[in-house]
Amino acid sequence: MSSKKDPGVPAKPKNSFSRRGFIGVGLSSGALGTGLLEKEAVAAPAAGAAGVVGPGAVPITLNINGKPVHLTAEPSVTLIDALRNYLDITGAKRVCDRGTCGACTVSMDGKTVYSCTVLAIDAQGKQIETIESLGANNPVSTAFVDHDAQQCGYCTPGFVMAVHGFLQEHPNPTEEDVKRGLGGNLCRCGTYMGIRQAALQAAKVMKGGKNG
Repeated sequence: MSSKKDPGVPAKPKNSFSRRGFIGVGLSSGALGTGLLEKEAVAAPAAGAAGVVGPGAVPITLNINGKPVHLTAEPSVTLIDALRNYLDITGAKRVCDRGTCGACTVSMDGKTVYSCTVLAIDAQGKQIETIESLGANNPVSTAFVDHDAQQCGYCTPGFVMAVHGFLQEHPNPTEEDVKRGLGGNLCRCGTYMGIRQAALQAAKVMKGGKNG
């Protein structure tokens, strides 16, 4: 029997895995169901509900750190890429781009999300906060410095935003609470002890206590 394929039958694509399909999986699984993001990372309303857009670039308006900003991008552009590549807001880091490391963590309508799993076009109408909104004297940022909670620094913006969001909901955490609550962020340098101590210090300061 001949091993040649029937020329009339189209060959299956080698890879049917689409970026859009992956983003949908990441969101529906709660950003891999770890730590702070397991309940927070939810899909924004589909842009298609108001009509089909794309595939070419379309105008998008985002509310970032209290200000409306405008860009023109394809509907497939993620929020992290919109921030960094279109708007030059580079605090959030694009590292794994798969919703696992947390370096791209931002706040959206008060919920902590991985910005690599949200399409920019779906983030319209949301209140987006990045690390730039906190400022250098924010209790969380200060605590990270005090406890040497960063080395290479790539994970730091995501961790700062994750801690900030976590403390909004859990102002009196134990160290075990912090450990569980920040489980959705990874530090490849291994500075977890400093990060946890920074979170505890920030919680104390935010309640009116003193550093240390």
